[in-house]
Amino acid sequence: MMSKEREMMTKAEILELIAKSAREIIPGLEGHVFKESDQLSALGANSLDRAEITMMVQESLALTIPRVELSGAKNVGDLAELFLAKLKQA
Repeated sequence: MMSKEREMMTKAEILELIAKSAREIIPGLEGHVFKESDQLSALGANSLDRAEITMMVQESLALTIPRVELSGAKNVGDLAELFLAKLKQA
């Protein structure tokens, strides 16, 4: 993804990236409509799944973020906010 495209991404677009990645990793989420309040663990993601999902999103956004910086996210909305903030810093 080009840096100009990354800078213009919205939280909704990042949420969609998280949802797409989660659907690839967690069985049974094909029809799930993601909300910002969704917690990946409540959707069936174990710690390895969550790490894989965040890595997929980071790769899509061409970001490298230490896992500890993502651990504060309580739900997918928080996670999207963290990714958005990192994009703005990049």
